[in-house]
Amino acid sequence: MYSFDWPWIFLLLPLPILSYWLSKTTDSEQRQALRVPFYTQISQLSTHQNKPALNTFSPLLILAFFAWIFLLIACAQPKWSGDVIEIPVSGRDLMLAVDISGSMDTKDMFFAQDAVNRLVAVKSVILPFIQQRKGDRLGLILFADNAYLQTPLTFDRKTIEKMLYEAFIGMAGKRATAIGDAIGLAVKRLKDLPADESNSRVLILLTDGSNNAGIDPVTAAKLAKQIGIKIYTIGFGADEMIIRSFFGGQRVNPSRDLDEKTLRKIAQLTGGQYFRARDTQELHKIYQLLDQLEPVESDNLSYRPSKALFYWPLSMALILSLLIIFLQWFRGTPLAQKMLKKIIYKQQQYRNWEIKKEHNNV
Repeated sequence: MYSFDWPWIFLLLPLPILSYWLSKTTDSEQRQALRVPFYTQISQLSTHQNKPALNTFSPLLILAFFAWIFLLIACAQPKWSGDVIEIPVSGRDLMLAVDISGSMDTKDMFFAQDAVNRLVAVKSVILPFIQQRKGDRLGLILFADNAYLQTPLTFDRKTIEKMLYEAFIGMAGKRATAIGDAIGLAVKRLKDLPADESNSRVLILLTDGSNNAGIDPVTAAKLAKQIGIKIYTIGFGADEMIIRSFFGGQRVNPSRDLDEKTLRKIAQLTGGQYFRARDTQELHKIYQLLDQLEPVESDNLSYRPSKALFYWPLSMALILSLLIIFLQWFRGTPLAQKMLKKIIYKQQQYRNWEIKKEHNNV
């Protein structure tokens, strides 16, 4: 649908005609004020000489009027408006906290039948989860030695996906796992946001270890409970894997450092749940369950996409103005004068022929 933001601009359309009429009236009054004994002869001579050159509806005036029309159209701000698009909005603020410590480099996971480290496996599951959270405001926290807000709360899921995809082990340190700092950072970002029945604040925290840096995670969880933040915790990592060496294979538990007790207590304190994921299939099921526990609501926002079109009529007005300038310049050249003389001569011959024809008929 096409429309104008300022349609009243078109009231100025007759302004050039009014200006031209006023100028003609002033010119007529000046001529009446001129009194000379041989006025009639001068008037006839002037009319005879200027008749071919002066024309009320000359091409230049017509071009100028069309340029004026296009200029008014541009000033009226034409735009195209598309169909109404509805955006589902749940009012939920959901923060994702992902462990990227050195232990996440353990290759005890399989993705597409290939052995991959834990971080790659987490990305393969969380990225589709992010894509499905239409209507939620999402944020991303990455933590290891320290916790960092990688992306603040936003509806831009593409940015969240990109930031998580580009995350790598070591960008926040490798030696420690600051679970408490990650919860504290989430609390800091969510505490000033309203929480009611139509707006819930949720933190999904995934880790494969235990807190060994920063503040105590249980203390941070108690603070989260006070301001109404629900925390879902996920303990990630296989229960066993085989390490091959020169002397054969050795079966070990790569998740021996996982502090399930603390993660379970954090979830219970805040009204969330604790989940244990030993492979990508279990992790995928957990995020499917989280979709059910924290569903996307159906309330929608709508907007109509629009596109400004003023540059098209403005370009036409500019082109016509340049054409008028060129024609004005061309009229003063010898070639134009020669062509004008030929036209006047042809007109005079045609006029003489008409007079002769009328005389013969009489």
